[in-house]
Amino acid sequence: MFDVYLNDKRDLLVVTQGSPLPVNGAVGKWRKRKRRVSSVSEEIRFAVQEQGYYMRKQKDLRKH
Repeated sequence: MFDVYLNDKRDLLVVTQGSPLPVNGAVGKWRKRKRRVSSVSEEIRFAVQEQGYYMRKQKDLRKH
């Protein structure tokens, strides 16, 4: 399972359940989503395994 956080700019941060927020990757105030997430995409799962978290800015989503 994964914990999902959003900040005031609607950026997305995904960490494994119970893990602390990363110090270097997550700057700013983050709010935890109340719903639990049991499955994520392979891209997110791989990033969480490699670096401990996955972060995406909303402006990155608009480019696609």
